[in-house]
Amino acid sequence: MKMRSLLVPATALSFALAACSQPAETEKTPTASYDGNAAPAGKAAEPAVPAIEPTDIPTRGGDGSPIELAALTEADVRGANLKGELACSFAADEAAQPILLAQGDVASSDPSRGIVKVGDTIEPVSANGGFDAMAKGTKFFGKGLELRVALVGPAAGGGESPPRPATLTADRADGAQRVFAGLWRCGP
Repeated sequence: MKMRSLLVPATALSFALAACSQPAETEKTPTASYDGNAAPAGKAAEPAVPAIEPTDIPTRGGDGSPIELAALTEADVRGANLKGELACSFAADEAAQPILLAQGDVASSDPSRGIVKVGDTIEPVSANGGFDAMAKGTKFFGKGLELRVALVGPAAGGGESPPRPATLTADRADGAQRVFAGLWRCGP
């Protein structure tokens, strides 16, 4: 009994694979990116950032003492006399007072300036770039402290300044780190 070889000629196989990989000629429509903005025609949108539930992580490392960021009061904010067209704030939830507040100018490379309350002490912080850099999450630097705001999901709700789920990671100069879960709100 003879076995017959059922080999497909190489050229036929390459044409079949090429046909499968060619994009269909269809009208290109802009797709939404993770922040809700439409991508320009002919350019793919950024991959969607899956919404995750931010989680608080207690202080790890350093000298063993906790990193404590307290809620800012109206008096704290007035006393800081922050300048800038628009502001961003980080709070545990919509009803809570912010633990970080910063202001900056739109379309500016000047640093944004803000405040946090470490224990009972108001500490100034700053971030490179103006408001536009802050709105997407950024790093703030202060005396012995680095604060990183990372967006973890799309805006919750509508309006001009909807809050976005985010984490605020505090890194202290002695190597301690703590992650706060909450909402990042930027706008007027």
